[in-house]
Amino acid sequence: QVQLVESGGGLVQAGGSLILSCAPSGSPFSISGMGWYRQAPGKQRELVARITYGGSTNYADSVKGRFTISRDNAKNTVYLQMNSLKPEDTAVYYCNAMMNVGRGWTDYWGQGTQVTVSS
Repeated sequence: QVQLVESGGGLVQAGGSLILSCAPSGSPFSISGMGWYRQAPGKQRELVARITYGGSTNYADSVKGRFTISRDNAKNTVYLQMNSLKPEDTAVYYCNAMMNVGRGWTDYWGQGTQVTVSS
């Protein structure tokens, strides 16, 4: 079964940078929109950024100017470049993608990757 796999999380000091990546473990028939969400302890999951197949983007106000989402359609991979990180960015970051594996469109989620920003 096709799954989404994230990588790139870790521990970083405030002001530092990280880049997250996400790609399916198999070969889906097609992929539409992709994005990143995050969930901090005791809080609800929230949208960080999304990108359409054609490259249109949408960001949460809290990360505009600091984070950049991009994708490589040839590799079926989405990235999140995270700059000027703040302690409030600490959360589990989840990859999301609308994929078709030959049986219709389904919303997929990765297992999550921890990002911790220390002051």
